[in-house]
Amino acid sequence: MDLSNHHLYMSWACPYSARAVLARCIMRLDDVVSMSAVNPVRGPDGWMFGDGDYADSLNGFRRLREAYEATDQGYEGRVSIPVLWDRKQRRIVSTESSEIMRMFGGDTLCPKPLRTEIDALNAWIGERINDGVYDVGKATSQPAYEREHRKLLDALDELERRLGKRRFLFGDEPVESDWRLFPTLVRFDTVYSPLFKCTRRLAEMPNLHRHTRELYRRPGIAATVRHDEILLHYYRSFPAVNPHGIVPLLAPPDFTGN
Repeated sequence: MDLSNHHLYMSWACPYSARAVLARCIMRLDDVVSMSAVNPVRGPDGWMFGDGDYADSLNGFRRLREAYEATDQGYEGRVSIPVLWDRKQRRIVSTESSEIMRMFGGDTLCPKPLRTEIDALNAWIGERINDGVYDVGKATSQPAYEREHRKLLDALDELERRLGKRRFLFGDEPVESDWRLFPTLVRFDTVYSPLFKCTRRLAEMPNLHRHTRELYRRPGIAATVRHDEILLHYYRSFPAVNPHGIVPLLAPPDFTGN
């Protein structure tokens, strides 16, 4: 696929948006696919652009919804991030993070001999880990919370055992599944543990902790993890779990040490 006419609308804070951003970084597409970031705080009007680093330098949109409306006049559905935009056709190509990641990463991040296994593990990680932390955080009753919390911990334990036998999820080099897991793990101790009540720390899972550190140290990856934006997004975009919008004074996790 020729990506030279494409633009990525993304959020540094959103873990699903991170899939596309990570693939763009790993595949060194910075000079091929241009990029604009939305404001990290998602308000009543959804994802918004602003000034400076949050300006839409391509189309001058103020709301991400404008990209959807430019593609489908009268669009009234859900607006999500990331968005892959075709600059020539002036329309959205994809709003599905998994699809965009596959477009960017191709056979490098998803080798054909492993594709069936990778797809299966991606789906499992998506349901049990990526979405699982939200199932815990959004639970509205004690039984529901305990049920979802147990499911999440069981899934983390399974990955911890798997990574006790190999460096990455499928061997000596990371693939899509590793990178889809990564955004959840880098947010775990500062967001999902305190805010969503996922009562475990990454350091308590030494293999997953090591896995996260190794990915974080890959060229360019640390720059995609913007701690301040992550905190602003979660602590001010989910009033149901943090009604006063207080952002804790938490130091960035240290993924550079041993």
